[in-house]
Amino acid sequence: MNICAKLREGLATRSPEETMAAAAELARVLPPDVTLALHGDLGAGKTVFVKGLAKAWGITETVTSPTFTLFSIYEGARQLVHLDAYRLDSPGAVEELMIEEFLRTPHCLAVEWPDKTGDWLPADAWHLDLSITPEGIHFIQLRTLKDRPEGIR
Repeated sequence: MNICAKLREGLATRSPEETMAAAAELARVLPPDVTLALHGDLGAGKTVFVKGLAKAWGITETVTSPTFTLFSIYEGARQLVHLDAYRLDSPGAVEELMIEEFLRTPHCLAVEWPDKTGDWLPADAWHLDLSITPEGIHFIQLRTLKDRPEGIR
């Protein structure tokens, strides 16, 4: 079963390394210029997931949550733009960041707290729900997968 099918069913991970490995596997099949909407509460593994994407694309910078800077840009085999929308005052505030000005192909825009962006996200964004059980098991599920590239099922 490929990673997209696993994620649609829901994938349990038991460590940050397993979460990063799942993200790295997904990174290999993501189309160019994709937006990932990462839904989940604090501690669910959103930033750890982004670290896995970065590792897959050979990004050597330390990936941290951009809560106070709002977004970070990392360069590797692919450009990774990591946006933490938690502190946005209003959905319109994301437009004021002018993130589009920084995107270069191929890129991945990973958005934490996407519900705070209003209707700013593209319609073909991939939505991933990340959660954690009281026992510490993380769960990742791909909710929507619009405009799939050929060969990804």
